[in-house]
Amino acid sequence: MSRSWVEAERAMVRRTRLRISALVALAITVLVAFVGGIAYTAMVHAQDAQVKRELRYNAQFGSPSVPPGCTWLFVLADGVIDDGLIPVPPGFPLHGDLDAARVSGQTIEREIERNGTEYLVLSQPSGAGRTVQTVFDKRYQLADRRHLLLALAVAEICGLLAAAVTGMGVGRGTVAPLAEALARQRRFVTDASHELRTPIARAYTRAQLLARRAAAAGLPVDHRAGLDKLANSIRGLGDVVDDLLLSARLNEQSAGPDGQAVDLAALAEAAVETEGERAGERRITLTVDRPAGPLVVTGVETALRRAVDELLANAVRHTPEGGRIDVRLRRDARGYVELTVADTGGGFDPVEADRLFDRFHRRPAGPDRSFGLGLALLREVVTRHGGTVEAISHPGRGARFTLRLPAADPGVVAGAGAEEVSTGFR
Repeated sequence: MSRSWVEAERAMVRRTRLRISALVALAITVLVAFVGGIAYTAMVHAQDAQVKRELRYNAQFGSPSVPPGCTWLFVLADGVIDDGLIPVPPGFPLHGDLDAARVSGQTIEREIERNGTEYLVLSQPSGAGRTVQTVFDKRYQLADRRHLLLALAVAEICGLLAAAVTGMGVGRGTVAPLAEALARQRRFVTDASHELRTPIARAYTRAQLLARRAAAAGLPVDHRAGLDKLANSIRGLGDVVDDLLLSARLNEQSAGPDGQAVDLAALAEAAVETEGERAGERRITLTVDRPAGPLVVTGVETALRRAVDELLANAVRHTPEGGRIDVRLRRDARGYVELTVADTGGGFDPVEADRLFDRFHRRPAGPDRSFGLGLALLREVVTRHGGTVEAISHPGRGARFTLRLPAADPGVVAGAGAEEVSTGFR
């Protein structure tokens, strides 16, 4: 079922709230991770610095017999290694480092993983022909780091949950004015359009009466032409108001299974009949090619009628005198009802194919430049009915607009058979 525009607005508001919540949560999460990363780095740096200081001190002043905790001291003198006769970890001392430090006279420092932990090993000459190697077991420092990482992970999770709750509150408070503004805008468009319809209709009727009286009274041609232009301008204003009202009504209507069965072919024939007089004045040939029987779709009849009317009126507006407009309807193999309107006008730049359906987009040239709402509302109506609309142009040789709507289910058509499928005629 196609969602109404109100539901689409609510979905947009919900998405905005979630987006704000996610951004707030992300910001807090990044902040916690940044602070935690700084704390972890500072701790690692402090531990390493402390271990190195202890190794250097023990290498200079320590004794192999009584080394500090987690530390082992080995002294190489005259080819003999003194380990203090205390238990040492397997694999120590590192004879290669002792010999290299003795020969080169340089300090050798390295970290190695062995026996399920990490060791920091410092080998350096100590004077009097001695070479000292100190080994420090970092298992307790590594345990402290793991505990800190665990604490940071817990803090990160708690911070994320708190951020999500905070973000929801911030998002709700931030988006609430947007939702209220959208609702007020919708009500204003509906009320203003509804209130303007009656005075505009009266003005259009009076302008037509004045034009007819002017013709009957034999007023100059330029005066009569001016009255005709006035009537056409008022009619155009009425069309804009109708478009706005239709857009507002689409907010409250949906085109899903609750819609009615509508004969799209009959709607097209009605539109051709409506535009026939205007097309005849400009010597434009209008043809309709349709299969026998109805082509039924499910939807809102008034909206579909307006869409078909706009499609044909757009073709008439942009077809020069003596041109031709062909309307074709068919059911394709995918189960869609297809309505095509092809004209012999000047066409449009293919680059503008998508922009034609943007609100308030105006063609750069043409005998009748529209206000830019008709095609946008046409696409809105078709989209709400689960269909598509496509525009193809051959500059200088005309344009073709194709509207596709899902055909009604057989059950819908059968259910409408006892009554009468809506045709659009009134």
